[in-house]
Amino acid sequence: MKTNTKHNKPTSNKAASVTPEADAFFADPVDPLAEGRALGLEVITHLLLWMSDAPTLESRGLRATVALYCIRPDLIDGLTFEQIGELAGCTPQAVHKLANDFRENTGMQS
Repeated sequence: MKTNTKHNKPTSNKAASVTPEADAFFADPVDPLAEGRALGLEVITHLLLWMSDAPTLESRGLRATVALYCIRPDLIDGLTFEQIGELAGCTPQAVHKLANDFRENTGMQS
C-alpha cells in the first residue's frame, strides 16, 4: 500500500480575494430604521401565518387569543387556559397544547 506524502497546501490567489471596498457588506451602510422595520415585518408575518393556520374562523380566533396569552396576557385580562377553553368550546389541555405549539414555532421560552 502506497502512502501519499504530498500535502495539498492552499495557494494564495490574490485575484480571487475580495477587498472590503468590493464587498457590499462593508460598502453599504446599514440603515437601522430600515433594518428594524424589516425585522418587525418578519415577526408580524410569522405571527399572522401561525394565527391563520387553522381551518375555521373560530379556530383562528382561538389561535389569536393564545398568541395574546403568550405575548401580552394583560391584553386579554389575564384569562386562564380554562377560561379560554370555555369561551372557545375546547378543553384547557387543547389550549395548552396550542400555546406550546405557538412557543415552539416562535422560539419563545415558556
